[in-house]
Amino acid sequence: MSLNAHLETLKKKHTSLSEAVEQAQRAPGADAMEVAAMKKQKLRLKEQITRLSD
Repeated sequence: MSLNAHLETLKKKHTSLSEAVEQAQRAPGADAMEVAAMKKQKLRLKEQITRLSD
């Protein structure tokens, strides 16, 4: 897999996770621990994207 293809895959995962976090936060009775875990995963993806882009 080329670097560009890998970056695109990471960006798609980040976007998908971002949407999942927003949806979970809007849902009544959302599990705060699950939302926090998704946010951490999203941050790790963002850091990886930034590292590979530089």
